[in-house]
Amino acid sequence: MSRGLVIGVLAMAAVVVASNILVQFLLGDWLTWGAFTYPIAFLVTDVMNRVYGAPMARKVVFAGFVVGIICSFIGTQIMGEFGPLVTLRIAIGSGTAFLVAQLVDVFVFNRLRSGAWWRAPLASTLIGSSLDTAIFFTLAFSASFVFLEPMNDVSWSWEVLPILGLGPEAPLWVSLGIADWLVKLSLALIALIPFRVLVSRLSPTTNAV
Repeated sequence: MSRGLVIGVLAMAAVVVASNILVQFLLGDWLTWGAFTYPIAFLVTDVMNRVYGAPMARKVVFAGFVVGIICSFIGTQIMGEFGPLVTLRIAIGSGTAFLVAQLVDVFVFNRLRSGAWWRAPLASTLIGSSLDTAIFFTLAFSASFVFLEPMNDVSWSWEVLPILGLGPEAPLWVSLGIADWLVKLSLALIALIPFRVLVSRLSPTTNAV
C-alpha cells in the first residue's frame, strides 16, 4: 500500500470515526458537533484526487465507507436513553449518502481538474455536500421511507415548525437538514485554504494545484 493511500485512508477514517462520535452531542436546536467534522471528508477526498488522482481518491472513499459501516454496527449495539445510538434508517441513510456524495465529488472534481485551482474542489464539494444532506435526511427521517424500519418511531422529526424557527412551516427534519447543509456550504469555502496548503505540500511539483 502506497504512502499516499495510507495517509488518505487514515485521514478519512479519523474523520468518519470522529463524526460518528460527535453526532451524538447537540449544538443548539438544529445541529450536532458532527456537522462540523463530517465535511472534512470532502477535503480529504479532494486533496487525494488532486495529488494522487481519481482512482486513489475512490479507494479512500470506499475505505471511509467501510469504516462508517463498522461505526454504524457498533452504534446499533450501544443502547442510549431512547434505544440504540444508531438505528437501521440512520445507518442506511448515512452509508448511502456518504458513498453517493463522495463518488459524485470525485467525478465532478475530475471533470473540472484542468480549470482554475479552486473550481474543482469548490464545485465538487458543493454538489457532493448538497447530495449528502438531501439523501441522508430524506432516508433517515422522511415519512416516505418508514418502510425501511417500520418499528423505528421517528415521528418526532415530522413535527411541523417554522423552518429554522423563522421561515415557512415544514417538518422538523427539513430544518435539521437545512442547518446541516448551510454548515457544509460554509465549510466548503473555508476548506479552500487548507486544500491549497495541503496540495502544495503533498504534490511532487509546486504547480500541481
